[in-house]
Parts: sequence; structure tokens; C-alpha cells
Amino acid sequence: MANIKSAKKRIDTINRNTEYNKSNKSEMKTEIKKVNKAVSEGNKKDAEKALISATSTIDKNASRGVIHKNKANRKKAQIAKAVNSMNK
Repeated sequence: MANIKSAKKRIDTINRNTEYNKSNKSEMKTEIKKVNKAVSEGNKKDAEKALISATSTIDKNASRGVIHKNKANRKKAQIAKAVNSMNK
């Protein structure tokens, strides 16, 4: 356990940021699962709505530093590809 006051403050900050990141990552994963579920069910309209919502959530997390921008772009490309493959 930390003895120095500033180290104790850092522990509190780290714990707070960890909770924030966990909740945002969980929300992002849920949005991605909604897209994948709609794609697997073949529901194009719901898939497109879920894609917009998931893309927005992913972008927010990338801009806030929760995930890296390259990971955000990769995830968006994966779900967009899945939705676009429904056209064929």
C-alpha cells in the first residue's frame, strides 16, 4: 500500500479511470453484438440502425482514449463489412 499522499491520490485516480474505461468498453461491445445479431438474423434495417449506433459509440471511445484509433477503425470496418455483405 502506498504511503505517500500523491501515490494514494494516483491510486484513486487509476481506479476511477479503470471503472470508466470498463463501462465504456462494455457498452461498445454490446453495440457491436447488436450489429452482429441483426446480421445473423438477416434483419437489414435493424443492422443498419445498430451499425450507426455502434459506429458512434466506437468513435466516442477512440476520441476519449478508451481504445486506440486504429482499433476503432478496425472494429468499424469489420461491422460495416458484415452489414454490407447482407446486400449480396
